[in-house]
Amino acid sequence: MAHSVSPTPLGTTAGAEEPSVGALVQSAMADMSTLVRAEIELAKAEVGKSAKKAGIGGGLFGAAAVVAGFSMFFVFIALAEGLTAIGLPRWLSYLLVWVFLLLLAGLLALVGKRLISKIEKPERTLETPLRPAGRAAPRGSWPAAPGRARGERRQGRAARQRVLQALSRR
Repeated sequence: MAHSVSPTPLGTTAGAEEPSVGALVQSAMADMSTLVRAEIELAKAEVGKSAKKAGIGGGLFGAAAVVAGFSMFFVFIALAEGLTAIGLPRWLSYLLVWVFLLLLAGLLALVGKRLISKIEKPERTLETPLRPAGRAAPRGSWPAAPGRARGERRQGRAARQRVLQALSRR
C-alpha cells in the first residue's frame, strides 16, 4: 500500500486528512511485514516443488540401479556361455564365472573393511554427555588432549557410571 505525501506550502499546517509520521512508519512496517511473509511463502512453495522433483529423481536413480543390478545376471550368464563357445565344458565355464564373482566379492569386502577401519570415533562428542551439567571440562581435555593420563580416563569412566546410575534411578 503506497502513500503519497503532498507538500504543504510554507506557513500552513498539515491538515487532518494527511497521515502523521507515526502512522506512515506504522503503515510502512505493516507493508514490510506483509512483503516478507509473501516472500517466505513463495520460497516455501518453490523449495517444496524442488524437493518433490529431487525425491522423484532420486527414486528413479534407485530404480535404475536395481534394474542394472538385475541385468548383471545376464552379463555373467553370457560370459559363461562365451567360455563354453570357445571350447570349455559348460560346467567349467560356469564354475570359473562363479570363482571370479567370489574373488570380486572378497576384494570389495576388503576395500570396504579398510575404509571402515579408517573412520575415527568422535571423541569430543562421546565425552560431552558424560560431563555433569554445569561443570566445566577438566583443563586440557577439551578439545581432547592427545596423551591424556590414565587418571583422567578413570575419572571419565567414573563420571559415566554416575550418569548411568542416575538414569537408572529415574
